[in-house]
Amino acid sequence: MAANDRTIDVSIILPVYNASKWLDECLNSVLKQNFEGTFELSAFNDASTDGSLDMLKRWEEKLEAADIPVILGGHQGQQPKGVGFAKNQAVAQSRGRYLCFLDADDVMDTHRIELQYAASVDRQNAIIGCQFHREPANSTERYTHWCNTITEEQLYTQAYTSHGPTVIMPTWFCSRELFDRIGGFDERGKGVPEDLIFFLAHLHNGGNVHRVNQCLLMYRYHPEAATHSVHKDTIWTIRIEAFEKHVLSQWPLFTVWNAGKQGRRLYRSLTCKSQKKVMAFCDVDVKKIDKGAYIYEESQEIPKPQVEIVHFRDAHPPFVICMKQDLTGGEFESNLASLNLKEGKDYYFFS
Repeated sequence: MAANDRTIDVSIILPVYNASKWLDECLNSVLKQNFEGTFELSAFNDASTDGSLDMLKRWEEKLEAADIPVILGGHQGQQPKGVGFAKNQAVAQSRGRYLCFLDADDVMDTHRIELQYAASVDRQNAIIGCQFHREPANSTERYTHWCNTITEEQLYTQAYTSHGPTVIMPTWFCSRELFDRIGGFDERGKGVPEDLIFFLAHLHNGGNVHRVNQCLLMYRYHPEAATHSVHKDTIWTIRIEAFEKHVLSQWPLFTVWNAGKQGRRLYRSLTCKSQKKVMAFCDVDVKKIDKGAYIYEESQEIPKPQVEIVHFRDAHPPFVICMKQDLTGGEFESNLASLNLKEGKDYYFFS
């Protein structure tokens, strides 16, 4: 698969930090790709201290012997610079027209590049994801089911939920042109959800999303994963700002579905301008409804803002839904379906 700078179809983008326990399995999946086009591996070692660099060098020989070009970059500073920096560097040193992102602890199906490349050819402005399975198999079951089963339309409408990007970062495949248009990943380092920031910027720039409905990645779950370093409050703030700017700004008024903890938190997190658009909270809990109103005691306004609490059947769309799905034995889903509303027009999830 010899190739020069102008004929590389796909670059596999691999950031590496202390991944020696997983690299053999990960890189073997690179070696086993069933793809008739040209591809390379672009790996960037972010100051690993566990022998990852030596493993990368050994695999460089093995992959190039199989006619798979390898570009190996990195730095040996005292501290890693973060996954956003490492991915940007791996992209910068690569040559492919398309980028296939891979985490060093994950394993690709042999047909991953083949199928995502085929999907990308006619979707130049799309981030292409795929279905995945978890290792261990029983980890994050609800999250995995959500990612693998939401509809093509929900890839857009459910982008503001706490789950994050509707196609997970380790499955991303896109054109270099798309990546360059967004400007790469946030490089502030540990604790920053660089994938969510990039994903929302892509959507708000008119970008598309598509999922290949085949399981093409083993997505490993373990305590050392970078995702665990991102604080939930950081993600919440990013979600709120994007949701206000791109959804709530289009609505003159709206109802918050859930008069409990999550609904009230949403309300308190909004700007004053958005708070004044809240017509009511709605719920099914008689105790909450009987209170009549939610009083925003922390407000500096006099008198304190009050928002009516009503039964969901007496509420008016559009709704911001602050309910987690699949946790009420189907009761919530049945209530929502009974209103015959359209997601993305009459309601959005912010759960």
